[in-house]
Amino acid sequence: MTAISAADLIVELDATIAGSSSERCVRILRRIIELLVARNDRLQELHVALLDDILVRLIARVAPAMLVELSTALADLRAAPKNTLQRLASCEDAAIAVPVLRQSPALSREDLIKIAASSSESHLLAIADRRGIANAVTDVLLQRGSSKVCLAIIENPRANLSDAGYSVLIGRAEQDDEIAKALTLRPGTPDRVVRALLSASPRPATATNADAHPSAFSGATACSEVSVTVKRPRDAEYAAARPEIESLNRTGRLNDSTVNRFVIRGETANLFTALSVLSGAPVEVVKHVMADPDCEGLVMACRASRLNWQTTLAILNNRGARLSFGERERAQELFEKLHLSTSQWSVRWGEISAGANDRPAKSRASR
Repeated sequence: MTAISAADLIVELDATIAGSSSERCVRILRRIIELLVARNDRLQELHVALLDDILVRLIARVAPAMLVELSTALADLRAAPKNTLQRLASCEDAAIAVPVLRQSPALSREDLIKIAASSSESHLLAIADRRGIANAVTDVLLQRGSSKVCLAIIENPRANLSDAGYSVLIGRAEQDDEIAKALTLRPGTPDRVVRALLSASPRPATATNADAHPSAFSGATACSEVSVTVKRPRDAEYAAARPEIESLNRTGRLNDSTVNRFVIRGETANLFTALSVLSGAPVEVVKHVMADPDCEGLVMACRASRLNWQTTLAILNNRGARLSFGERERAQELFEKLHLSTSQWSVRWGEISAGANDRPAKSRASR
């Protein structure tokens, strides 16, 4: 019997497929899918490679809808035909590429980097949704992707981020509050990144705002003459928040990280109650210093709560008007002085408490 070479078999295979109708090609392809899925844990690498050769030839003869079906079927397979996967994953039609890009464990890091470097946003979003993403892949996604891609990566807890990736996100966050919020709240975000986000220079105010609220910083303790408007929760909301806040405090979890999250999420009742619990001051005092245009009292309340400067700055910037560079510099100077002088801070805190309690009486007397 004459031996048949591999080349002869390939020529014969090509001729068979070329002479088959589209319907027959679809039937063959579906039989291969069934074989791969049903016996995936038992197929040897040689068998998968042989089926891969057949699939590569078949996918040129079937309609896009069949390729979507093939992509979906192969997406979960560990022993998958690699050449076929690569062709499906790099297909310009996102409907075909997305299933394997999002799920296939058989795509290598190099495959994903190559596709991420040249494909559409739909492809990038699919990769960003994978169960695990290497640093090198997220670096490419962040460099090429839109804000939507960045958010998808931040919200994927299994997406690994490199120092370069964090740097890109910090830069994006300066222009995108949603990215800043998501990255701050992401579990595992390094403290240095959170500090960079919270200490970012405030965006310049519009001319209208600047004219309507001229800012003045007179002396080392006045922070701004801008009217501060903070949405006030009802008394019942403070009461409802206190048990959980006190529980966090008892277990050592009421810290800078937790307070930062209250600020970013806009959880005013939790924030005010946390300052009250940490400083030992009544909520009424906290409400008073939060509303006071002079930020001296709030800086002292934060210092009394043993919060660090970055958290204090986040609270100051979220009262309704961000601090200018000069205001921020003077507030930090005050914060550092209070850190060095506990006795001075104690006296000033007593004055703030008295001021908060006297304000309603003074208001009534003036009527």
